[in-house]
Amino acid sequence: MHETNALLEFSHTLHWYALAFMGLVYVVRVTWFVKRFKAGGERQAATGIPGRTTPKKGIMYSLGNVAMPWAMESSRTKPFFYVQFVAFHLGVTAAILLLFIIPFSPGLLENQTAVLALRLPIGAAFLVGLGRMVRRFGDRYMRAISSPDDYFSLILLTVWFLFAFLAVPYSTATEWQLLGYFWLATFFLVYVPFSKISHYLYYPFTRYYIGKSLGHRGVFPILRGPARG
Repeated sequence: MHETNALLEFSHTLHWYALAFMGLVYVVRVTWFVKRFKAGGERQAATGIPGRTTPKKGIMYSLGNVAMPWAMESSRTKPFFYVQFVAFHLGVTAAILLLFIIPFSPGLLENQTAVLALRLPIGAAFLVGLGRMVRRFGDRYMRAISSPDDYFSLILLTVWFLFAFLAVPYSTATEWQLLGYFWLATFFLVYVPFSKISHYLYYPFTRYYIGKSLGHRGVFPILRGPARG
């Protein structure tokens, strides 16, 4: 295992300050969002089937929509992109989890099963990131809708996956690999609240509003087969 050194210890401390900063910014943004955008009242009578398409069920359906690829046309027609989406976000989850394992429970990374469980999703996310970079740079339609933030975030996130992959076997990772992993994570914590990556912050709110409205109108949940009153 690595002996604690001043630079690595400073990186850990700086990371917690950056995490606190991100949390503070998120609290401010959510407070502003809730006060600024109010859910509009329904202007029509409920048209849902009683007991089947209701606002409450619509909300649950809308929030869980991301885990139902069969309910989205883009996922049904292009399932490979959904697989990429899942792999990418599992990699993000594993890479974030590693940020807590290294300072608090580095001994866990002596277990080869744990190392493999972390490296597989992180490695897959790195490959997906490379593929997304090729697509974003090479597809003229993607270039037309991409902002500088899209390119910057994707490149940096892909590089971070690489450092995370190298940092997982903690006992053999070099100091520069660990520092690169933590410094990039620290930068992301400060940068993400002001970038498009923070879209996930508003996901539960937007899906709640959409589900509530479409449930009231009888659209969500989407019914399969003939409806019966």
